[in-house]
Amino acid sequence: MSPLQENIQLAVNQISDYLTKNKTATSWQLKVLLRLSSSVLYLALGALYEQHKISLEADGINYHVTWGQKPENAVSAAPTALKENM
Repeated sequence: MSPLQENIQLAVNQISDYLTKNKTATSWQLKVLLRLSSSVLYLALGALYEQHKISLEADGINYHVTWGQKPENAVSAAPTALKENM
């Protein structure tokens, strides 16, 4: 495993531990609290999102991160904005 992969896995574990205790945070809070680079933070969030462990909701330049799957009626602004700009 490369050093980057190790850093991402460590971040996934740290974010998971934090969110199981606190249930929600912003991407900025996680970045500062866990002292993560932006790249590692977003790769770790992407891994957790892909595993359906978190939900993400865009809010300007930050994301609201919630432990657990997103309710069906909530829609993230990021995918919609990406589709419109394509």
